[in-house]
Amino acid sequence: MALYNFKKIAVVPTAKDFIDIILSKTQRKTPTVIHKNYKISRIRAFYTRKVKFTQQNFHDRMSQIIQEFPKLDDVHPFYADLMNVLYDKDHYKLALGQINTARHLIDNVAKDYVRLLKYGDSLYRCKQLKKAALGRMATIMKRQAANLTYLEQVRQHLARLPSIDPYTRTIIICGFPNVGKSSFINKITRADVEVQPYAFTTKSLYVGHTDYKYLRWQVVDTPGILDHPLEERNVIEMQAVTALAHLRAAVLYFVDISEQCGHSLEEQVKLFESIKPLFTNKPLMIVLNKVDVLRLEELPEDKRETLKPFEDDPDLPVIEMSTITDYGVMEVKTQACDRLLAHRVELKMRTKKMESVLNRLHVAQPTARDQKARPPCIPENILKKKELAAAKTERKRKLEREIEEEMGDDYVLDLKKNYDIEGDQKYDIIPEFWEGHNVADYIDPDIFEKLNALEQEENLREEAGIYDAKIPELSETMREIRDLAKQIRDRKAIMKDEARIAKASTKPVMPRTAGSKVRDRSVTKLRDQMEDLGVDMEGTENANFTRTRKRSRSQSQPATKRMRLQSESQSRARSSSRPARNDMGIKDNVMKMKLKNIAHKAVAKKVGKKGLKGEADRFIGTKMPKHLFAGKRGVGKTDRR
Repeated sequence: MALYNFKKIAVVPTAKDFIDIILSKTQRKTPTVIHKNYKISRIRAFYTRKVKFTQQNFHDRMSQIIQEFPKLDDVHPFYADLMNVLYDKDHYKLALGQINTARHLIDNVAKDYVRLLKYGDSLYRCKQLKKAALGRMATIMKRQAANLTYLEQVRQHLARLPSIDPYTRTIIICGFPNVGKSSFINKITRADVEVQPYAFTTKSLYVGHTDYKYLRWQVVDTPGILDHPLEERNVIEMQAVTALAHLRAAVLYFVDISEQCGHSLEEQVKLFESIKPLFTNKPLMIVLNKVDVLRLEELPEDKRETLKPFEDDPDLPVIEMSTITDYGVMEVKTQACDRLLAHRVELKMRTKKMESVLNRLHVAQPTARDQKARPPCIPENILKKKELAAAKTERKRKLEREIEEEMGDDYVLDLKKNYDIEGDQKYDIIPEFWEGHNVADYIDPDIFEKLNALEQEENLREEAGIYDAKIPELSETMREIRDLAKQIRDRKAIMKDEARIAKASTKPVMPRTAGSKVRDRSVTKLRDQMEDLGVDMEGTENANFTRTRKRSRSQSQPATKRMRLQSESQSRARSSSRPARNDMGIKDNVMKMKLKNIAHKAVAKKVGKKGLKGEADRFIGTKMPKHLFAGKRGVGKTDRR
């Protein structure tokens, strides 16, 4: 049987919204432009597609409605009867059947008009057929307005129904109105059911969840039931009857022993007898509520006689309870859960599956032969080991966790019970004076003498020079080597810092062709650096340090060109104190010309590829594409456009 999640049912639109949604989707999802010059086959296909698309959308949406709403034959009998009570199953099935019929009618309309469109001989005729098809579909949907409205109301109510699992462990609370059912469910679960001092405060089923023995239990609070024939009960009462009839659960029948609910004990017993057939094959308990007002022992004899049927039944436990003082609340919950667990185990034992498992099991029992006792033979060393293990466990001190499990709720953690102090003094706050003595006097009296002896011994060691490290003296050569190594290390660190600064610098890199003055390198400077590092540079005055010099590009150029460039640079310098934007960062005119050629090539490459007239050209080459504007040439025309 399927279990439905009623909250996932999609919204059912009204008839007008339904038509608007489908037709707007057809307009958005299908082509919209058609001309009379098209072939008639293309025109027919255009309008046929419109009709088929509309029919398919209607079909899919109505199929979704029919599939998402629960089928009364597939759901659990509890839900089937509950829906019959709330919505009238005949009306519900009729509404879904009407939607199904409308779906078939729309399919037939589309089929008929698609057949007619095959014979449409003009754009006008095909368009009129399409309009007629869509109009008939819309008319069919308009006639379903009442059914769609009813199904939307059912959907909203189904979504508000509590999620009751008919197969899980369940406790049902029933009884007259205002006997304390909702107060009890609020005590043992987190369900927030409204509680008021008047009847029929609870108008529908409420579900709360609680835990017992590491299992989840659902507790169902039913509306109050009044004692009259089944056919005269209203919708609120029939919900309770449905839950009692179909849910496999433990039933708690609440009785207001103080009669503050407005019904006497006789009426409450009579109601129990009238609905007792609903309790067959279910664990049942009687709960006498509101004992904070009146206890069972305080009842008069005539009232006590009324409850005699409850007390005489051995299988019907009667428990006193008060939700105001919490007296007996947990006992009712515990007993109900235990009885239901035992009942479920018993039901499972009766199933055919359990019988088949038991039939496969065979326990062999040896038959007695000569009336002699044959006890099991256990070796002596095994018996000694068992005795030692038992003695060891007796000697072993119990853990606090084991003590807590044994004592249960009476356990209190005592951190001072193992203190090595006689009597109850271990629980005293440690005083400054105890038995006429200062507590500080109980410190070891020799500890200060031992500390003084240790300090004197340490002083003698220091005076003897045990901790002095003897450093050997260095020779003259080793001192020179050490100084030279220190200089080399310092110089190396400075060079590393300079290299790191130069690498992180954002200044332009100086080309290798720059002059020697800029590079700041010379023979004298090299000789001085080497002497600073301790290298003997005597006898190197006549060493052959040579320097090559290349001709600059400006000297290799023709004289006329060089003169022209110089005159241009002089005139530019005179015209403005600051260089132009395209001259910033350029060393000379030669570099400027070279950069200009590079830029020209880059722009030409980009412009030529796109067919532009220049860098700023925004010309679009194909404004009139041939495939749109080229057609058949007329008589006497040779051009294609």
